[in-house]
Amino acid sequence: MSKSVSRDDISFNSEGDTVRGWLYRPAGQGPHPVIVMAHGFAAVKEMHLDSFASAFAGAGFAVLVFDYRRFGASGGLPRQEIHPESQIEDYRNAITYATSLDSIDAERIGIWGTSYSGGHVLVVAATDPRVACVVSQVPTISGNAVTKRRFDRAALSAIVVDQNADRLARMQGAEPQVKTLVSHDKADRPMYAQREAVEWYLSSAARGGAFANHVTLRSLEYACAYEPGAYVSFIAPCPLLMIVTTEDVVTPTDLALEAYERAQDPKSLHMIEGGHFQPYVAEFASASGAAIDWFKAHL
Repeated sequence: MSKSVSRDDISFNSEGDTVRGWLYRPAGQGPHPVIVMAHGFAAVKEMHLDSFASAFAGAGFAVLVFDYRRFGASGGLPRQEIHPESQIEDYRNAITYATSLDSIDAERIGIWGTSYSGGHVLVVAATDPRVACVVSQVPTISGNAVTKRRFDRAALSAIVVDQNADRLARMQGAEPQVKTLVSHDKADRPMYAQREAVEWYLSSAARGGAFANHVTLRSLEYACAYEPGAYVSFIAPCPLLMIVTTEDVVTPTDLALEAYERAQDPKSLHMIEGGHFQPYVAEFASASGAAIDWFKAHL
């Protein structure tokens, strides 16, 4: 991190739970434009978001990075439950917190999301008029379509049986059933068994933070019903940059490109060669550079 950039721990209230994160401040007195950002499916801020935030702050932006309720350093129960609407509300509350700070220009709010949060920012940009600019990196577009591609019919049937039992048990006071997130062992019945996903999650988790390699089973129900791509045509006139990889099987390339076609101007598409996880490390300079250029142009 540049010597001209500072980082402070912050916290704010989101629907009764404490959300914790970092506030990066660039050099100068401000008020500064701000970028609000959070991670994707079950990931925490230490899993390379610090790299993006440092780059953005070095380019002159204040940056607010946070862990969602129920994840990482933030409070909230049940732990490890991914509820898209709740996470979207965390984005909105993070924007509210950011605009309450003296050093922030409330008229220049940008949002950035990646993977699952790449879908979240599509929804927020379409529905929150405070947002002046949005960058959506390798975004989730259709939870239903992705679920049907990721699991075959037998696996889906087994998951439904487990979900029904879990719902009944939770109704009777039991703890939520959990499911392994990533594993090379198929016996674990993980959410992600692809080598690139397992290696990225486990290596990124080693960078620090309170990552846990499981999510509640109900998170899959929420994911299957999540359709952020439905909001794409409503984002304009908020400027939209989509960063898409050419061989993405986690948030499939074809779904992202189809969604981009439905988006209205002003918009731009930045393509990166390779799979879903390329923007975080191997193509970090390309991904972060495109985002910085977009934020500079529109904030």
